[in-house]
Amino acid sequence: MGLFEDVVVNAKSAVNVVGKKAGQFVDVSKLRISSADLNNEISKRFESLGRTVYEAKKTDNDASDLVNECITAIDDLYEQLDAVNEQLVSMRAKQVCKNCGQENPQGADYCSKCGHKLTEE
Repeated sequence: MGLFEDVVVNAKSAVNVVGKKAGQFVDVSKLRISSADLNNEISKRFESLGRTVYEAKKTDNDASDLVNECITAIDDLYEQLDAVNEQLVSMRAKQVCKNCGQENPQGADYCSKCGHKLTEE
């Protein structure tokens, strides 16, 4: 019975590891979908902003309030996108250079693209 129990324990361990990896894959996939959705929404808001400015100029109206609302909404979407992208990077065990935006391996001291120091002492 000892060999059979060892096989069962090893099988359970393997299933747990596979389950965790699958869960991480699902989480990364959800974040990627969220990122794509935010990018699409940002594009729609830019289009709306352009349409608003165009119509205001065409009719000689002051649309500064509408433009400011659009800009605020776009800025909020960019903040959400940055948060999602940070989560994606952390789940992929990467760190992003604050100087140039290059992804580098976790634990790297310097950026592989620009040479900027990644870790602060």
